Amino acid sequence: MEQITGSGSRRETLLSEESELENLIRELFESQKLAVLATQNEGQPYANLVAFVASYDLKSLYFATARATRKYANIEADARVTVLIDNRSNQDSDFSQAAAVTATGTAQEVMASKRDKVLTIYLAKHPMLKDFVQSPSCALLQIRVETYYLVRRFQNVMELHVK
Repeated sequence: MEQITGSGSRRETLLSEESELENLIRELFESQKLAVLATQNEGQPYANLVAFVASYDLKSLYFATARATRKYANIEADARVTVLIDNRSNQDSDFSQAAAVTATGTAQEVMASKRDKVLTIYLAKHPMLKDFVQSPSCALLQIRVETYYLVRRFQNVMELHVK
């Protein structure tokens, strides 16, 4: 993902840490179906639950929404978004065991030429949403991720920049 420079064992350590971080993010994404999407309009934040799927290379996240929604209008006005995916269970153990990934990036509707490919990936994870996503009023959106922030054990923060 991020360009890593260095030499010898330091470079190998950095590559190993990046690979581990990518694997942790992938595992979390595979275990979760819902994310919190944050958009904004004129400085006012707005959050929604969305069913999501990640591209294997982690460069993109995808979700579907009706075009007649506030989140869609907010994205049309300002494409900058943040997504939170976590594995909390609403138990006391979450304070020491839960993990959360925040992804920042920009969102836009998937181009028609790529829609079928993305839809296949999306429906593999969310087959129950087939009728919804195939509706003409539904938009399939791509978030081009710029940065992931993984927080584990309540205060351990790791950062991954997507290139």
